[in-house]
Amino acid sequence: MESFSTGPRATVRVPATSANLGPGFDSLGLALDLCDEVSAEATSGTAITVEVEGEGVGTVPGDERHLVAAAMLRTFTTLDLAAPGLKIKCRNRIPHARGLGSSSAAIVAGIMLADALAGAGMTRGQKLVLASEIEGHPDNVAPCLLGGFAIAYSTEDGAKAVALDPSPRIHPWVYIPRSKGLTSVARAALPEKVAHADAVFNLSRAALLVAAVSRQPSRLFEATDDRLHQRFRASGMPESARLLKELRTAGIAAAVSGAGPTVLALTVDGAEVPEAPPGFELRRLRVADGAVQVPAVVNE
Repeated sequence: MESFSTGPRATVRVPATSANLGPGFDSLGLALDLCDEVSAEATSGTAITVEVEGEGVGTVPGDERHLVAAAMLRTFTTLDLAAPGLKIKCRNRIPHARGLGSSSAAIVAGIMLADALAGAGMTRGQKLVLASEIEGHPDNVAPCLLGGFAIAYSTEDGAKAVALDPSPRIHPWVYIPRSKGLTSVARAALPEKVAHADAVFNLSRAALLVAAVSRQPSRLFEATDDRLHQRFRASGMPESARLLKELRTAGIAAAVSGAGPTVLALTVDGAEVPEAPPGFELRRLRVADGAVQVPAVVNE
């Protein structure tokens, strides 16, 4: 492995994401303007320290076990570079374990920081492949990297994605619960086999969702329907399942955000949504651009 020169610093801003959007299981995602800002500095030696502000304070590791640090180390290995010591600072706004892509944001941040410190010039495609390998699926890392509405898929060469600009008429809202959820638990609730009719239903709705998000928002309610995963996960997040049912009964295009328990609602032309029930916080967000490196501020 090549040696690594110490001293450089870099900062990146990474957005929250909402994956699946109803029928697009492990393939569709939306970037949201709720962003973490993460910086890293290469230091001499091999020590790795992580300082956290905001979400995750006191609950996430402060060393190489932190997901940002782990993603950086994986990236250095991929680049065939010996990792330096690292001083990492995370300013977190994305809620953890709520289905808003906090782990994907950490992974993307780590890859981008390692690439920036090394001056390797990785392409977005290379970053997407690596991020998907670390995360295990591409539906959150794709919109986090690319921004907007992302269609992600896997090939023999790794994950790939296409990003589309959503209609400006669409406004995302998120109902964030106080309770947390684990992706591993949500995935364990899914059956190994599904009915052919349900698979066809979701294929048609996922295809419709691409048109609804990009060109025909009036189709959003039908397009966000799902038979593949949400009903199987309902018992593990009963409050979210109840809220989802109430929103859809009211004609609002709503879906569980990622593995939950946050609920996403998509409205059109400034339409409002019901107030949050007890135990939930309601936020109106915007669709976000993808992850970016923040230029260094030079003091004259």
